[in-house]
Amino acid sequence: MDFNFYNLFDENGVGLIYLYSSPFFALLILVEMLFSHFGKKNLYTKNDVFVNVIFAVLNFALDLIMKSFAFGVMFFFFQHRIVSWNTQIWYYWAAVFLLQDFAYYVLHVVDHKSRFFWSVHITHHSSEYYNISTGFRSPVFQPLYRYLYFSPLAFLGFNPWHIMAAYALFQVYGTLVHTQSVKSMGIFEWILVTPSHHRVHHARNIKYLDKNMGMALIIWDRIFGTFQKEEPEIPVKFGIYPKPKNDGAFENLFYEWKKMWKDIKQPGIGWQNRLKYIFYAPGWKPNGQGKTVKDYQREYQLKQNSILK
Repeated sequence: MDFNFYNLFDENGVGLIYLYSSPFFALLILVEMLFSHFGKKNLYTKNDVFVNVIFAVLNFALDLIMKSFAFGVMFFFFQHRIVSWNTQIWYYWAAVFLLQDFAYYVLHVVDHKSRFFWSVHITHHSSEYYNISTGFRSPVFQPLYRYLYFSPLAFLGFNPWHIMAAYALFQVYGTLVHTQSVKSMGIFEWILVTPSHHRVHHARNIKYLDKNMGMALIIWDRIFGTFQKEEPEIPVKFGIYPKPKNDGAFENLFYEWKKMWKDIKQPGIGWQNRLKYIFYAPGWKPNGQGKTVKDYQREYQLKQNSILK
């Protein structure tokens, strides 16, 4: 097959991007595995990689099932678009890449701030290992709703094929930042989501929770106050707390769903509290009995301030 860059932005574009990038990622993961083994870095385990692959396959399968419906919704908005663009001008393409990255940022923030969506997204964070294969540890059920965040861009006149191809290209980059091998990217730390930024995002340290939500650009985090740099005095600890009972795929996939079901089936709490258990921030409980990330970080900051006095 002859490579044509513009083919990446037609109806087969997303598939071509993943097809072309797959051998590259397979080679890169193999190299990182060898680096881990001979350098005694303990970056990989067989079971962790196995679970990552299972989640990637399940996510991809659901993506295929949802493809027609998702693009149908997006093209509905595109057909009723409020702006018609000349796709031959450079700033159309700049806007496609910029705005889809912002749409992903919003999606990612919601995935962290609402327990229902966190129950989907948590699988991407549940590993205590952090390597390039972690980038394939996909939120399995995200294809059920991801397209809704990109549909407003179609309504603004951006072709859905272009939107999702730009997303796929940025996702390739977003997978690459799942590594401990790159410490800093210099001046690019100010603009791009770098391995250092994304290590912070995957950390379970209180100061690092719910930070650095961007896929490729860190500018949204800097603008909206979710940026946090990696600090040498606070080494990153990967995973979630409390961690699942085991590291199997089934346990990780339904971990937060089971906890949420246990909360909402409590007797006598009323339907409003049941809905809040589902859609409010993870950790919320009635009458202030629970602790969310904001609560933990507020306590952490007060403790740090008292130490400095």
